[in-house]
Amino acid sequence: MAQQENPLDPVKFSCSICLDLLKDPVTIPCGHSYCMKCIKDFWDEGEKKLPSCPQCRRTFIPKPELLKNTMLADSLEELKKTGLQAAPADHCYAGPEDVACDVCSGRKLKAVKSCLICLASYCQKHLQPHRDAAPLKKHQLVDLCKNLQDNICPRHGEVRKMFCRTDQKCICYLCSVDEHKGHDTVSAAAERTERQREMELSREHIQQQIQDREKDVKLLQQEVEAIDQSADKTVEDSEEMITELISLLQKRSSEVKQQIRSQQETEVRRVRELEEKLQQEITDLKRRDAEMKQLSETGDHNQFLHSCPSLSPLSQSTHSSGINIRPLRYFQDVAAAVSEVRGRLQDILRDTWTNVSLAVADVDVLLLRPEPEPGPEPGPEPGPEPEPGPEPEPEPEPEPTSRAGFLKYSCEITLDPNTVNRDLLLSEQNREVTVMDQPQSYSDHPDRFSDDYYRQVLSRESLTGRHYWEVETAGGVYVAVSYKNISRSGWESAFGWNDKSWSLECYSGSYVFWYNSINTSVSGPASSRIGVYLDHRAGVLSFYSVSGTTTLLHRVQTSFTRPLHAGVGINSGSGKSAEFCKLK
Repeated sequence: MAQQENPLDPVKFSCSICLDLLKDPVTIPCGHSYCMKCIKDFWDEGEKKLPSCPQCRRTFIPKPELLKNTMLADSLEELKKTGLQAAPADHCYAGPEDVACDVCSGRKLKAVKSCLICLASYCQKHLQPHRDAAPLKKHQLVDLCKNLQDNICPRHGEVRKMFCRTDQKCICYLCSVDEHKGHDTVSAAAERTERQREMELSREHIQQQIQDREKDVKLLQQEVEAIDQSADKTVEDSEEMITELISLLQKRSSEVKQQIRSQQETEVRRVRELEEKLQQEITDLKRRDAEMKQLSETGDHNQFLHSCPSLSPLSQSTHSSGINIRPLRYFQDVAAAVSEVRGRLQDILRDTWTNVSLAVADVDVLLLRPEPEPGPEPGPEPGPEPEPGPEPEPEPEPEPTSRAGFLKYSCEITLDPNTVNRDLLLSEQNREVTVMDQPQSYSDHPDRFSDDYYRQVLSRESLTGRHYWEVETAGGVYVAVSYKNISRSGWESAFGWNDKSWSLECYSGSYVFWYNSINTSVSGPASSRIGVYLDHRAGVLSFYSVSGTTTLLHRVQTSFTRPLHAGVGINSGSGKSAEFCKLK
């Protein structure tokens, strides 16, 4: 006997649009019922199309008037009192993205399982025979599969239960004895078990990597926090120190101003006192002049002679020849002293501020290199990881191989007048020096090379980063780079005779490299023009002969600890010179 359907089946009282119990039910002309709001919204969304039934697709012209089905509404209210609820999720209708039951007729319900033997999908209701009927209990039920037909061999119509490892594809049993005969074949289940085991190993490896990377992320987050805190603290300390420096300069400025004003008052008071004394003398002299004029105009000789001896002789003024006027020159020495202080501060800021910039640029957080991502094929179980070694230094940027490449790093070099030796004449553009027979009248300065034998000069610019310049030489010339703190006198001040400078001696077409009093003979084509390439961060210093071609003469690989300055030294003898070329 056919199983009697439950008259209280909630599916019969559910809206096929919202899949819930009907609310304000309406029945459209085809006989299907919906929630009033659901069918209105359905028709409003497709207002450019003819109104139709979502289930039977029948269209209506004109749009039907929707009236509440009071009888159905009353029945629903009565049935709700008996415990009627909306249909459970397993009995919901299948949507476009769902797998539909292959047995349901009409509007299909959602399938819950697929059978690899039947090659069909079943809803909860139609799945029951596979659980009750003995022959069907042996069928292989799996989670929903949308493409069940892909499990059928198109050639033999059999289920693909085998796997060919040779061709890496699923096959049926007939394929294993036909076109795949002699291949390495196993059951699909066995291959699945093996692949599953390998996948688990791979997952374990991936999960370990996830844990490692999560630890690294936490470390990086802590590193960011440490960097931020260090930077904030350094900014705060730097601002405080610079504020103190500014305050000190302002204090010194106020003191100088006060001293100048005090001296101004003293000197003005002395001048005013002298002025008053002179004014008094002028008044007295004018009075005596008036008396003498009056006496000289009298006609009585006796009266004139009687009064004349009473005139006291004039006193000689002690100030008439002692006043020396020097307009606008009284405080010139003070201005010169302040100017000298300003110059020294500028030199200090120019040189030491580069050290600050270098220190900032040298802040470098060492990060671990990422491990390679796991490949598609899992390997053997990972063993213990080796201890991480020190992070290798970054490779230096390649040195240019042509003059055009060097010119990308060309820089303009000007010579510092405060360092030039008195036996050298500095050009107006501060780019060329020439040996002179007579010393030049340069002012005293602590940075000046004062030795009578070593005629040298340094550049104004402090050099860090990558730079290139060229020097045109005439006679015996030392082309050099040096730290700013090189000695200014004695043999230890000579370029290349200490550990603070590097020098290439160029004389009569031959070359000798000097460093720390050790010389190295250098061979190369003779040229009056020498190119110098500096990569401060990589510790590379190279000298080139520049003529028709650019030829390497000597390269130094070291570690520079301070900013460098370009320099030249010239042997004695008139006519010898060195000029820093202006590169285009």
